[in-house]
This record gives sequence, C-alpha cells and structure tokens, in this order.
Amino acid sequence: MVLTDKQATAPLEKGVDTDAAPRSLADVVKAYVALTKPRIIELLLITTLPVMFLAAKGLPPLWIAVNTLVFGTLSAGSANALNCYVDRDIDAAMRRTRRRPLAREQVPPVNALIFGIVLGVLSTVGLGLTVNWLASALSLGANLFYVLVYSMVLKRRTAQNVVWGGIAGCMPVLIGWAGVTGGLDWAPVVLFGVVFFWTPPHTWALAMRYKEDYATAKVPMLPVVATERRVAVECILYTWATVLCSLLLWPIAGTTPLYPIVAAVLGAVCLWEVHGLLGRVNAGKTGVDLRPMRFFHWSNAYLALLFLAVAIDSMLV
Repeated sequence: MVLTDKQATAPLEKGVDTDAAPRSLADVVKAYVALTKPRIIELLLITTLPVMFLAAKGLPPLWIAVNTLVFGTLSAGSANALNCYVDRDIDAAMRRTRRRPLAREQVPPVNALIFGIVLGVLSTVGLGLTVNWLASALSLGANLFYVLVYSMVLKRRTAQNVVWGGIAGCMPVLIGWAGVTGGLDWAPVVLFGVVFFWTPPHTWALAMRYKEDYATAKVPMLPVVATERRVAVECILYTWATVLCSLLLWPIAGTTPLYPIVAAVLGAVCLWEVHGLLGRVNAGKTGVDLRPMRFFHWSNAYLALLFLAVAIDSMLV
C-alpha cells in the first residue's frame, strides 16, 4: 500500500528526474496505472470482499462479487488519480512521493484529471447497472468525499485531516454489503467503525516516519504539529477504540466463536505494539530508534487478518 522504507527514502533531488517522460507504450501504461495507486486499492479490496461473505452468510453470488470488485477498483482508481491531480504540488515537494507520475511529469495534469473523471463515470454506471444503485451511490459518495472534502479541504488545513478524511476509506465495507443485500445493516456499520478508528493511528505512524516530508510540503499532519508523546497517546486511544469496535461484531452479526477469538488475539498484539511506541517515546527515543513503521506495518497485517477472519467465520455459520 505504501513504498518500503528503502524505496521511499531513495535519493532523489527535488526537480531532478532521471526518466521523466515515458519512452514507450509500456511506460505510458505504467504511469497511468501508478496514478490509481494500486497498493492502496489492495487495502480497499481486502475490506470489501470479506464483508460480502458476511452479508451472504457464505459465498456471495459470483457475478455480484466480481462486478463489485471490478467497478469498485475503478472507483478507487478514480479517486486516487484525482487525488494525484490535486496533490501534484505536494507530491513534488515530498521525498516519499516525488516518484509519482505527475511529480515526474510523466503524465500531463489535464490528462490525469480526465483519466480520473472517466474512471469515476465508468465505475458509477457500471456498479449501478451490474450490481445495484445503492452500491453505486455509496461508491460515488466515497469518491467525491475523498477528492472534494479530504484532498481539497481537510488535508492542507487541519491536523484532523485523516480522522474525518478517512471516512472515504471506510465506505467499501458498506458498498460490499449493499452489493449483496441491496441495503444496509448494523454489521457493516460496525466494520465501518473498525476502519474509521484504525485509519488515524495507522496513518500517523507513517507520518511520524516522514514528518520532515510533510513539514516541507506544509501538510499539517498531527506528527508535524504535535509532540511525539501526544501522537503516541492518540494512537493508543484510537487503537483501543478499533479493537473494542471489532469485538462488537460478534454479538451484532452472530458470528461463531472463531471471530472474537481471532479479533481479541490480533487486537492484543496491536495494542502491545502501539503501547511499545509510547514506551519508546517516553524512553527518549527519536528518529530511527523510535521505529513508528513497526506499528504501521503491524496495523496493515491486523486489518488484513481481521477481515480474513470475517470471511472465514462467515463460511462456518
């Protein structure tokens, strides 16, 4: 979903690009695919498909599942491409993102804008015609919220940007449920809450690692404007909320004992890691010794394994 530490910190001077313009059709295709941020889309699919299993109480209808994933991918790709268009100045200023297509001038900005809009139209119409219009409306709403509210308003103006902007990333669980059932219920709302509470500490850990990047780009991420101790404490609070919310699915969705056991074990490890982050802060660790990416990578694994447990448990009910 993000570059590895080695890739993200590879030397690259601002304004210097060794291969800016695509030289072949393959280069052009790669540049446009990169605009969609495939590794972020992976996360959205990880949360969409298991919810479809939960909604169907087993295997979801194949045609519905395929179309939801395909057009959901186009929707997410649209939002990410439009985000690249809006954030092209930020991406060019940040070491971690300077290799994105617009920052390297591999794709003209207007082309990226048109590309994102076309993907958005295709995904909205495709979901409506092949799945249902509720799923389509939720997908369009997520896309618009991410671009218009998060990218254009929140990201540059408030340290709470990822708290409320993260709502867009929670929508796939509602889309997956609506795709199967044609409606909504409390179970997907609980999983919406899990992703909502999970997003800030996950993102803040990454921002702690690249604090100087965000400061250079004048993006007021919490680690830029607050002390490391405050960031770690808030990560702990949101992680506790994530774990407690995840356990609510057991009584609300009527899962087997497998799910709460897995959720409790995964939650315990995640809490151990985030408390360890605070411990390193209190011990005076800074920079590389603070190791915020340790919690970041574990939080990735936590969400993937938790939703895998949702899917497996649904097959056992």
